[in-house]
Amino acid sequence: WQRSKYVGVSLLGKTLAVIGFGKVGSEVARRAKGLGMNVIAHDPYAPADRAHAIGVELVRFEEAISSADFISLHMPLTPATSKMFNDETFSKMKKGVRIVNVARGGVIDEKALVRALDSGIVAQAALDVFTEEPPPTDSKLVQHENVIATPHLGASTTEAQDGVAIEIAEAVVGALKGELAATAVNAPMVPAEVLLELAPFVVLAEKLGRLAVQLVAGGSGVQSVKVSYASARGPGDLDTRLLRAMITKGIIEPISNVFVNLVNADFTAKQRGIRITEERIVLDGSPDNPLEFIQVQIANVESKFASAISESGEIKVQGRVKDRKPHLTMIGSFGVDVSMEGSLILCRQVDQPGMIGKVGSILGEENVNVSFMTVGRIAPRKQAVMTIGVDEEPSKEALKRIGEITAIEEFVFLNL
Repeated sequence: WQRSKYVGVSLLGKTLAVIGFGKVGSEVARRAKGLGMNVIAHDPYAPADRAHAIGVELVRFEEAISSADFISLHMPLTPATSKMFNDETFSKMKKGVRIVNVARGGVIDEKALVRALDSGIVAQAALDVFTEEPPPTDSKLVQHENVIATPHLGASTTEAQDGVAIEIAEAVVGALKGELAATAVNAPMVPAEVLLELAPFVVLAEKLGRLAVQLVAGGSGVQSVKVSYASARGPGDLDTRLLRAMITKGIIEPISNVFVNLVNADFTAKQRGIRITEERIVLDGSPDNPLEFIQVQIANVESKFASAISESGEIKVQGRVKDRKPHLTMIGSFGVDVSMEGSLILCRQVDQPGMIGKVGSILGEENVNVSFMTVGRIAPRKQAVMTIGVDEEPSKEALKRIGEITAIEEFVFLNL
């Protein structure tokens, strides 16, 4: 055979540009890194932290195509991506670039690709997808000696077909259980590794939203919510869309019959006239931990627990993750430290001895199990906030008796 006719190129040390850094694109990047390639990627919707975790740099489209030795396409076919690889695009590439398209045929202008192949700009193309499938028998592209063509076989293995079926079944079961979906088609994709890292913060975010809205006095309409994320990570290294959705879920679900998830959270908030703004608090420290704390503030409302109002006039709650479990660390201006599991009783009181015993005795007589109790105070013998975690909801009579304790100035029961 003519071995000399089939001389290839090494992948080691070459630059691969992955265009479309979703589920497939990121997996291709992982494997290319293992082959010793320098991998860059372009995707306007991909979070930088996910790319950095793999060791991939996100760059502008022009930089990606102009510096790549190999280009692998993994984007959907949309009006924005249709024929995005055309004569102008090919003219900006390195001479001798190699292109792999396993995405959609329509993202490449096939006539322009033939011209790029003939001129030597594109040394080789490997195509699994075409604008027309199957392509015409007289297709110059398919017949080109520098093109490898396969009939849309990207997922044609026994294992892939089984895997897709299992993944779909698990996704449907999870969605019916109300779990977060990593691959919702009408929402930004949240990769599995990001979900795993953010999982305890997702729980924290929802519980903070649920706690904050229960502190709003009846008749006060929630319209303005501010969420602050404190992190040592850079601005592009933390995707907060999932956390914002869960805070929205926590705020809206307790006061409506709407089920909120990543797909509909922003729309649902807008529909109800709720404006949610976000800010980053940049901290010094290790970026290993994605977040130090999350703070939720609801403005222009009255509170059924006045101590939850901050000095600037908003209901304010703050929490963090400890041992992968959500903890409440601040209510209004009072620092606390309680696990956000089960339900809470908040009491503002005069700081004096015996208060824990008095409240604990009432709950014990009602057979309500106390899981934890903590006190945050401004100064000794001044005002304090006692936070009590309970496994069951106390009766109205028990709550009334707690409220009648002389030193207790106000209290509220919150179901998390």
